Amino acid sequence: MTLVRLIDDDTDLLAAQAQALRIAGFRPEPFDHPARALEGLTADYPGVILSDVRMPGMDGFELHRRVQALDPDLPVILLTGHGDVPMAVAALKAGAWDFLTKPVGSDALTAALRRAAQARALVMENRALRAARAPDPEEPELSGDSPAMTHLRQTIARVAEAGVDALVQGPTGVGKEAVARALHRQGSRRARPFVHVVCPALDPARFEADFFGLTSPREGRLPGLLEKAQRGTLFLDRIDLLPDAIQVRLVALLGAGSFTPAGAAAARPLDLRLLASSASDLASLAQSGAFRPDLLYRLSGIVIAVPPLVARREDVAPLFRRLLLSSCRRMNLPLPQLAAPTLARLTTHDWPGNLRELQQFAEAVALGLTASPGAAPPGGTLSDKVAAYEAELLRAALAASRGSVSRAMDDLGLPRKTLYDKLARHGIDPAAFRAG
Repeated sequence: MTLVRLIDDDTDLLAAQAQALRIAGFRPEPFDHPARALEGLTADYPGVILSDVRMPGMDGFELHRRVQALDPDLPVILLTGHGDVPMAVAALKAGAWDFLTKPVGSDALTAALRRAAQARALVMENRALRAARAPDPEEPELSGDSPAMTHLRQTIARVAEAGVDALVQGPTGVGKEAVARALHRQGSRRARPFVHVVCPALDPARFEADFFGLTSPREGRLPGLLEKAQRGTLFLDRIDLLPDAIQVRLVALLGAGSFTPAGAAAARPLDLRLLASSASDLASLAQSGAFRPDLLYRLSGIVIAVPPLVARREDVAPLFRRLLLSSCRRMNLPLPQLAAPTLARLTTHDWPGNLRELQQFAEAVALGLTASPGAAPPGGTLSDKVAAYEAELLRAALAASRGSVSRAMDDLGLPRKTLYDKLARHGIDPAAFRAG
């Protein structure tokens, strides 16, 4: 909800304007004197300023000059009941965002405020990007201040300390491997090996060699996965895609609690921590017969669910900054200036590919390539590029209005029929933004 610092010395009008802005979806901060409005105002203020011009002691122009000295990119919209063309021109030349005369219609005012708020959001995002520190060594998949990620990190800490086996579940690209590595790194076995096994790549014909090792006249004894992971962690990645024949043998192995390495004279106790990951619901797979129930019971004592990006939208922009910084450093590229379509995608896209898709987008932005939803390919015509940009602006307006077509009309300055025609042309459904 956009902050609006509202200033007018007429207290009755001030209260009425504040109420109207609240109804329109803004969060007004009313002040009856410009000096009070300037108190506590900093260059980090995320909102916009709406002020009357004619006020005793300090008029709107003086207020604007002081705001400009504080932050020239902070939008100031001036209102007056005595406006004329020279005054409006002077205000705009001095850097005012907009100049409106009273009485101003609510549609025109909210449209101006929304345009100013979008511009402010872009400025603040670019500043945050340039102020961002170098990424720390922690996996980006585990960063974020959303309640979902705070809960995930707390869960990882508790499960790691307990040292128990665990199943990590979540959609593709959310960072299940990063969770498994964090469980190992924070647990008592951190000094021992972390052995990562990609289950779909396992061959049932090579089960003995892969898990127990083999002996070779030329190379001697080669340890298997179990011996490599002894006293450490064995991570079975994408166990939902483990071949059925290997599922059967794995159940028997885990039930025995011991194994005999290739070339060894006696069995050894199986001393490792077992972690597994799945992009599918293993319980549903077991019910359908696609996964062995006995292996499910062995794995699912502790289940850690990793949330997708769509469930923690507030983390998307900070994650993008981090990934963009890393991409620019890795490719030795200068940090780019973010444009409105980039910010629109960050706030409206659902990121079905999660961190993996966000990483690819960050790399495309670092390289200066077009990488927005519905964007024309690099070789597209001017018409294709204009259409793609128009679609981005439509999505951004609907996201800002939470699917309200009336508010999007005001923001874009379009008649209702024209807006609906454009939405139909680009296949954009306002209801999707209301549901989000």
